[in-house]
Amino acid sequence: MENKDNQVSITEVLHGPYIVKGVVKLTTKDGKESILDGTNALCRCGRSLHKPFCDGTHRKINFEKDEE
Repeated sequence: MENKDNQVSITEVLHGPYIVKGVVKLTTKDGKESILDGTNALCRCGRSLHKPFCDGTHRKINFEKDEE
């Protein structure tokens, strides 16, 4: 990357969300755009009530996608 200030990292959490760090544009399926800045957790289990963001539901449903 050209500039460390523009770096984005995405980390997959075991049995949990994707952790996105940096400044990114998020576009939802209905076309709503948001600028995310800092650290955000994005749902991987598909059951969050606040999609696309994680609300911890993966713990309640024992999400284990990582073992497939």
